[in-house]
Amino acid sequence: MVEGVQHREAEAAGRYDVFHTDCPARDVVDHVTSRWGVWVLISLRRNDLRFYELRESIRGISEKMLAQTLRALVQDGLVWREVQPTTPPQVTYGLTDFGRDVGEPLTDLFDRITLRLAPRSPE
Repeated sequence: MVEGVQHREAEAAGRYDVFHTDCPARDVVDHVTSRWGVWVLISLRRNDLRFYELRESIRGISEKMLAQTLRALVQDGLVWREVQPTTPPQVTYGLTDFGRDVGEPLTDLFDRITLRLAPRSPE
């Protein structure tokens, strides 16, 4: 019963209903909140980066996972991709306006968490 109410409210507001599995916005939310999607958006918040720079800035991500994550975020319109026709090709990534808009609250969340955590003890 509540699900039907949510669906009608979403339709009335002209918005997507991410609680339904067939909602296209749900895929974007899944990509943004994926394990690596968040880190890509946060890494690109200040500068456009080349593939290898992104890989180095996100410790623990494999080339395969970075490529898959970037492909999804580009397809969703959150990240742009530019290829320079050199040998080897130089590929640069940056945030679109949509990506900056979506990434801003993630950056705020990241900043709040890192500011509130107790300082790390020296190892």
